[in-house]
Parts: sequence; structure tokens; C-alpha cells
Amino acid sequence: MKRPAAPAASLGLTRTLGVTITFTFVLAAGPVTTAVADTNPPPTAADSTPAAPVTIDPTSPNLRLPEGSTLAPPKVLDIVSVTDEGSSTPSKPAAQRHEESNSTITYALQSEVLFKKDSAVLSPAASGRIQAIASDINARHVSSPIRVFGFTDNLGSSAHGDLLSKQRANAVYQVLVTELGADGDSSHTFQVRGYGEDYPIADNSTESGRSQNRRVEITFTPPAS
Repeated sequence: MKRPAAPAASLGLTRTLGVTITFTFVLAAGPVTTAVADTNPPPTAADSTPAAPVTIDPTSPNLRLPEGSTLAPPKVLDIVSVTDEGSSTPSKPAAQRHEESNSTITYALQSEVLFKKDSAVLSPAASGRIQAIASDINARHVSSPIRVFGFTDNLGSSAHGDLLSKQRANAVYQVLVTELGADGDSSHTFQVRGYGEDYPIADNSTESGRSQNRRVEITFTPPAS
């Protein structure tokens, strides 16, 4: 069953081993709830869209637009740094990816690191990774909603993928909220959702791509400096 392609926020992402600088569009945030899934928000989003700093004259002959064409509304591009932890070869994707932009921070944990195959029970190694993310959230004094989103590949039925991705997101959420409370801050609000095979970040026709798509993402917006 074909599902929607990744939203604009994930298009054009260049991945290399180490840190990569690329550009992505800024989107607007959806409604906030406390650890409740809602129906159709995008999987990642920033909280604001700054005004474009450069004025462009759409009538300038130097633009060389085809006859009848017009310019789209101006937008400011967001700079994103990406760090892969562990191997990031085509045959063995990184165990954890850290994306940091001007507005949001995302930790993407591969399911193989967190769970056994077709399971939503966290592995012993998962708690340490989630604990480190909780410490980073508290160190940054995050007050915005924290998003915990689960994703699968396209194998099996879509209904099974939807359920498994939600169960995995909820398992990560349960540990994350406990660790945040243990660090002294239990006031956070959460959005916990399972998207199944929607919004793939790699090609589902290969095992390497499917492995990248099986993930749980933790996203938050740190306070402005």
C-alpha cells in the first residue's frame, strides 16, 4: 500500500558520516496536548517562520521568468546540522542521528537499537540512550512540547505498522518522562504518535533503507538564546 511521501521538512537532506550542513523549509507547529496522539499533524515542525531578509523585484528583467510565471512567496531557509553516531555505511546505518537546526532538535533512534524484531519491548541498551536525551532536554531548560514519534518500514500490513510504531513511541515516552522526572523536571508536555510506514526517510526497496525508516524520533524546541 502506497503511503504519503515525506513532508517538505525532510526533503533535500544530505547525509554523510560526521556533520553535514544542509537546508530545509521551516514549518509551523501543530496543537499541543499532554501525551495524547492527534490525527494528522506533520511528523516534524518548527515553531515560527521568520520574515525573508531580502526584497526581490518580481518585475526585474534579470529574473528571466517564463512568460506568465510568478514568484512564490519568499521564505527563510533553516540551516540543519546532522551528526550520525556509529556506522553510517549503506549496509549499516547509524544507530542514532542528531539533527539540530535554528529552531528544533531531533534525536532519531534506530529501532534495532531499541527493540527486538517486531517488538515494542525496549532492550537493556535503550534506557541509557533515552536517559542521555533526557539529560540534554533538562540541560537546555526545554519548556516547549516534546514530540515522540514512531515510524516503521513498509513490510507487513499498514495497520500493523501503525500499531507497532505507536507502541514503540509510547515505550520510549514512558522511559523519557521517568528520566526527566528523575532529573527534577516533571512539568513537560508531550505529543506521542505512531506514523507506521508514513514519512520514510530512505528507500524501502532495500534492507538498508528499511532499517533507516524503522525509528523513533524525539523532537523539541529549546528556548531562544
